[in-house]
Amino acid sequence: MGNASDTVMTAEQRKILAVMLVPMFMSLLSVSIVNVILPDMQRSIGASNSAIQWVLSGYTLAFGVLLVAAGRAGDLFGRGRLFVIGVSVFALGSLISGLSPDPLVLNIARVVMGLGSGLLSPQGVGMLQQYFHGKVRGRAFGMFGTIVGVSVGIGPVLGGGLIAVLGDEWGWRSAFLINVPIALAAIILGRFWLPKSAWVGTGTESDSHGRRRADFDPVGLVLLGVGTLLVMLPFLERSAGAWIYALVPVGVAVVWLWVRWENRYSRRGGSPMVDMQLFRTRSFAYGASLTSMYFVGMPGIWVIVALYLQNGLGFPALHAGLVGLPSALLSAIAAQAAGRVVLTFGRKMVVLGVAFGLTGVVASALLVLAHEAWGISIWWLLLTLGITGLGQGMAISPNQTLTLAEVPVEYAGSSGGVMQTGQRVGTAIGIAIVTAVFFVVQPLAGYGAAIVAGFGFIAIVIVFAGIIGLVDLARGRARARQEGQPVRS
Repeated sequence: MGNASDTVMTAEQRKILAVMLVPMFMSLLSVSIVNVILPDMQRSIGASNSAIQWVLSGYTLAFGVLLVAAGRAGDLFGRGRLFVIGVSVFALGSLISGLSPDPLVLNIARVVMGLGSGLLSPQGVGMLQQYFHGKVRGRAFGMFGTIVGVSVGIGPVLGGGLIAVLGDEWGWRSAFLINVPIALAAIILGRFWLPKSAWVGTGTESDSHGRRRADFDPVGLVLLGVGTLLVMLPFLERSAGAWIYALVPVGVAVVWLWVRWENRYSRRGGSPMVDMQLFRTRSFAYGASLTSMYFVGMPGIWVIVALYLQNGLGFPALHAGLVGLPSALLSAIAAQAAGRVVLTFGRKMVVLGVAFGLTGVVASALLVLAHEAWGISIWWLLLTLGITGLGQGMAISPNQTLTLAEVPVEYAGSSGGVMQTGQRVGTAIGIAIVTAVFFVVQPLAGYGAAIVAGFGFIAIVIVFAGIIGLVDLARGRARARQEGQPVRS
């Protein structure tokens, strides 16, 4: 692998991508598909809104809390090993979810699915860092960006289609059960197609007796897991009342303690979960901040669009899901194209993508106003949201490539976990705020005003993400001039 060309993808690299990307697609799809199948699921097992709440939040919490620890475990014990374990756990949770007789079993099974997703996702990013270099790495991250965009857009369509074809009962169950044979195939292919080095950790060291051991930093693991849980939980379990938001500053304090511990652990000669020196690297610090801010805004689009179309305009679930399909397709196409040229255009590509995303959000808000005032067809959202998807494809995968470009391979998994944790936390916070805005405005001014207010919040967040990108771009140009290098990023 080390001698492979940086411009032409080898057969072995294609096999790695095939094994890795399909389970990662399933894990992301399991977030977006649930919103559509939830009503049929509730009727089938007789669940109240409160009884079913962990179907949504349990998966997201388990997913987000485990990412950095799982990424570090992959660095130490072998990314292939952790990937296969994660896919196995995800498959088990999917099987139990699809056969669940009551809300309790379903909620537990969804937590198991989230744990599996948290285990497998950072291994994919780590293997991209380990086995892909140069322009080929950009293309690989482009494919990763493709599955992110497609999973978000295709989830509602697939969920609605399964219910339409298989009926209310087996439609929602099949949305989980379909994961099982795909996961089994990924496990088998992973065992044969992943290279031998994927099963060996890169972070082991010899003890005083010459034995190899892994420095896993259990204190850091617990601190970060608890801190992430406390920050995310209030935004996912808002039904508990206003008091639960008191957990947020507690969680922030625990994360601060984690940072202090990691620095101390490193000074004492240990291998921390995350090397804090990474945050002094411009590309990583700015890129991780940009993607976290971006995900505070963008995922909320599909929540408020579904609320507006289904509750406000009376669209069936399948029709509401179809509105996001062009966005998913354009995101996939743009991610592929951007991955091929990201090393040429650098951070300019990301900033341009953010600008396209902002344009699509503003255009969507204006379209809703035009529909409410003059009756212009709401199906023009196919175009405006398509522009948003185009921007996402241009921004997310190139940003990931640039952010991780200077990360050492031995921290590839944990650094990827940091980025994905930022995305998960940002998504939880953003969806909580944008739905709160929607539900405050809706009783006062109607569904049209509510979605426009939601789009307004999302636009403000995207502007801040764009500012981060512009600052990074300016600093990169200034540094290039100081060093006498060509100004490209």
